[in-house]
Amino acid sequence: MINVSEQSAQPAPRSLIVTLYGAYGRFVPGPVPVAELIRLLAAVGVDAPSVRSSVSRLKRRGLLLPARTGQGAAGYELSPQALQLLEDGDRRVYAGAPGEDEGWVLAVFSVPESQRQKRHVLRSRLAGLGFGTAAPGVWIAPARLYEETRNTLRRLDLDVYVDFFRGDHLGFAPTAQAVARWWDLAALAAQHEAFLDRHAPVLRAWEERADTPPEEAYRDYLLALDSWRHLPYADPGLPARLLPANWPGARSAAVFRALHERLHEAGAVYAGVSVPAGRV
Repeated sequence: MINVSEQSAQPAPRSLIVTLYGAYGRFVPGPVPVAELIRLLAAVGVDAPSVRSSVSRLKRRGLLLPARTGQGAAGYELSPQALQLLEDGDRRVYAGAPGEDEGWVLAVFSVPESQRQKRHVLRSRLAGLGFGTAAPGVWIAPARLYEETRNTLRRLDLDVYVDFFRGDHLGFAPTAQAVARWWDLAALAAQHEAFLDRHAPVLRAWEERADTPPEEAYRDYLLALDSWRHLPYADPGLPARLLPANWPGARSAAVFRALHERLHEAGAVYAGVSVPAGRV
């Protein structure tokens, strides 16, 4: 889970590179040249040395693969693992309103003491996927997160330690009270408010103008997406009836959706890509 200070601070170059590939880079026919990465990241305030060092770290993590363009220039393309991560993320980042009665998925894990480090990895991965803690070793999330969670744990070879169950909450406490124990709703609300503080004024400024210059659209969209894409993992999209009154999540989602609709295509012009119809 990211904290509010991280979200309001200058975005990390490594995060912006991942965001760039998610928004535009994966639609480039072939690897993205290093020179083009430097140009596109400069538009959001990242200098060339930071781009190069961040790309190197992403390469070491197996997310970017070095490759040559058709013209022989050095570049980077997404690894199959990274592409799968982005496609899984699309279902979160661009999701509509959550369903009201989808039920819950429970993840119950047991890790031998001899491999207790994997216990920590499992906890952090489940938390990063938006699971709340129902009890020690028992994690809970809306049922729609099952497939993505299953894919993630399989990629990490952690699936052998986990059992999944699907069902309804039957009490004794009302489900809304239980949800407030399973997730830190105050911290989640603060993250939504931080997003609104930063990006709602940007949306209002765009609503007051008729033109959409590609470079400005690209810059504001990439920064909004970089802030937003973490939120659907911290907040798994709980049903509105289980959340406090005036929950800011719906407002922050509406601001992001409006920025996406206004800026994404114009930003693609600056990025020099054509986003396929029907894709984010």
